[in-house]
Order: sequence, then C-alpha cells, then structure tokens
Amino acid sequence: MAEPGKYGQRTDDTYQRAGFGGPVRRGVRPAILVVDLTRGFTEPAYPSGADLSEVVAATSTLVDAGRAGNVPVVFTTIAYTPAEADGDGVVWLQKAPGMRALREGSDAVDIDPRLPRREDDHLITKKGASAFFGTSLASLLAGLHCDTVLVCGATTSGCVRASAVDAVQTGFPVLVPRECVGDRASGPHDANLFDIQAKYGDVIDLSDALGYLAGLQKLEKSEKAVHG
Repeated sequence: MAEPGKYGQRTDDTYQRAGFGGPVRRGVRPAILVVDLTRGFTEPAYPSGADLSEVVAATSTLVDAGRAGNVPVVFTTIAYTPAEADGDGVVWLQKAPGMRALREGSDAVDIDPRLPRREDDHLITKKGASAFFGTSLASLLAGLHCDTVLVCGATTSGCVRASAVDAVQTGFPVLVPRECVGDRASGPHDANLFDIQAKYGDVIDLSDALGYLAGLQKLEKSEKAVHG
C-alpha cells in the first residue's frame, strides 16, 4: 500500500484483508500518457489551475528518458467548443463551471510550453475526465503495440484517476510516478494515490520509473546484439 500507516493501521489492515495492492505486470512496450498538463491546469491564474511546476519538471524528465528508448508519448487536453462551453449539453460543466474557460483555441488548452512536446507526439482532445472515454486512445495504444501505460498529469483526483481506471479496465497495466501527478490540494491528491495503488495500478517513485525505462533500453540493445 502507499505509505503504510498514513490513514491508520485499521485502514491498512482492512485493505490487506480485502486483498488489495498486488503489483502489476510491467511490460516491455510502454507508453507515456501525459494527462491534461495544459496551461489551464498548470498555471494558477486560470480558474481550474494550480502551480504544478514541479509536476511539469518531473514529467519532462520522464518524457526525455522515454525518448531515448523510442517510447511513444501521448498528450491530452480538454477543449470545448463555444456551444459546449456556453450551453448545458456537457453535464460535467454544470458541476465544474470553472472549466468552461477551457475553450478551443484559447491559451488555457495549450500544452504547458515547459514540457518537451514534439510534433510527432500524439495529441488527444477530450471532453470528459478519462483520456479513454469517447476518444481513440485505446485504439492508438493497441496500434502502437503498447503493453503498459505510465500515467502522468493533472489532476490526481480527477482526470489522472479516471484515466488510470479506464486504462486498467481496457487491459493495460498502469504505473503512476508520484512526482509526475498533481492536484489543487494535498488531501484529494494523497487519497487518490492511495486508491490507485490499492486497486488500479502501481504508484511508484520517479526514480523507479526511470530505472524501468533504462532497463528496457538495455534489453533492446542486448536483443539487437544477439540478433545482429
């Protein structure tokens, strides 16, 4: 479990008795999924934003490490048309009206410029919390022959959690580097990392994620040496 004792021994015992928290299988063809690290979420000037500079920096480190092993990187953004942003057709916006600022073509929906995004990276535009719901993400990952998803981004209690849940339900083992996800408040962030670790994926340190990617590079080089 994440940080034993954080929520009390009784909680730890309850989850252990229920059989939660087993480790996931780590594949050899991962993808890095960067969920909604857009200006509207990473900059506190926006209604939906917070200062996620440390998350952006950690995610940049992970993405750069993935590049060395040709790991595909998928970015997501939430963007609404004027009709969606101003109307009542998107029920989620009735619950979270501050997100009406995430309009197509606005600076708020741009990927944070501090991230090492390239033109050949994939970009998914979504309307809901999960990066999988109503998008082509599952088909894209299948087409890329990916077998593991490293989930980064914002927010831990919203789009990150929803994407992690849908990833595992779609058949992809999930790894969440804790330094690469963030939220507006520590309480929801910590609680959802606890829940992801218990039920949906492995919450790991960035150093572990970097070691995993480095190990795959060594494996690839070894296989190339063997097969010429």
